Amino acid sequence: MGSLDGKIAIITGGGQGIGRGTALEMARAGASLVLSGRTVEKLNLVVAEIEALGARAVAVQADVNEADDLARIVLAALAAFGGIDILVNNAQESPLGRLLDVTDEAFLRGFNSGPLASFRMMKLCYPHMKSRGGGSIINMCTSAAVRWDMSGYGAYGAVKNAIRVLSRAAACEWGKDNIRVNTVAPHALSPGLKGWMAARPEEAAEFVKTIPLGRVGDCEHDIGAAITQLVGPGMVYLSGATIPLDGGQANFD
Repeated sequence: MGSLDGKIAIITGGGQGIGRGTALEMARAGASLVLSGRTVEKLNLVVAEIEALGARAVAVQADVNEADDLARIVLAALAAFGGIDILVNNAQESPLGRLLDVTDEAFLRGFNSGPLASFRMMKLCYPHMKSRGGGSIINMCTSAAVRWDMSGYGAYGAVKNAIRVLSRAAACEWGKDNIRVNTVAPHALSPGLKGWMAARPEEAAEFVKTIPLGRVGDCEHDIGAAITQLVGPGMVYLSGATIPLDGGQANFD
């Protein structure tokens, strides 16, 4: 018996990085998965990995910037598995750079793909979670939003902090329905971070030195495993929290 046997989970951005790692860990715990993303080939590869573990999964090609696409993800979960218990809002476009360099378009796409998409997905999933007696939602934020020097992270931090506020509000408003909402701030060896570390090895080495555990987290065994525990039966009294999965680097106090 797995800790998530009988549970149905939606993961946006499920084709790579944290989305893939979380999907594989949830599959090992017994969940059925609905994975969305813009590149269906990547999604299909993860679906095949999940099926090889003996779990069930479906892929939905979708762009979280598009409200109609988000609705299709939810409908796909209902059609394939008959309900929704878990939502992981992972997909996000990040507006990186100093304020004078970030365009209005990039900033707006950060909000559309981040807090607005998370807001929409939470509301779409809410009635289906409520009808099943509760559920668990994980949204993504970042420790970059609490850096002492926010230079280069202002737009990105603003977008991610909006997600934290929405998550806290949902936890407070939906607790009576047994729906838990938490936010995770991960450091993970995603394809994007791997590329940055390879391109800037000296800067990357200095970054790793600031992590007390001395390494960046593995998308599957560190981040995905922790998220799987957070949505599982052992964490049913945890809601409205921000959980740093960053090896001890951030201080959200």
